Amino acid sequence: MTDQTPMEGTPLIAPSSTDHPLHEKIVEACRSVYDPEIPVNIYDLGLIYTIAIDDENAVNITMTLTAPGCPVAGEMPGWVADAVEPLEGVKHVDVEMTFEPQWGMDMMSDEARLELGFM
Repeated sequence: MTDQTPMEGTPLIAPSSTDHPLHEKIVEACRSVYDPEIPVNIYDLGLIYTIAIDDENAVNITMTLTAPGCPVAGEMPGWVADAVEPLEGVKHVDVEMTFEPQWGMDMMSDEARLELGFM
């Protein structure tokens, strides 16, 4: 049995390809997807953990849900892929669901907190 514990100093959430020219367009596409139970887009909710873009413009998105029992758990990754894949320059999109680390309200943007009345 292998130990799945990350090495000390290893981030729980992998860094995104923020310097890639497609990154901002992908973020905006993610902002077009909403959790049907919360009137804030999934990016500002903090549900998108990592947007990784390789040299061939294949996109790997790691995301989570506000709760593992979310009624749209099976559908939301498809909604994200459908929003990102049509972008010009994107070769392919894979969306992976994770619950490590668990989502928390501290992951929301200030805009999301304000909209939901937490600020």
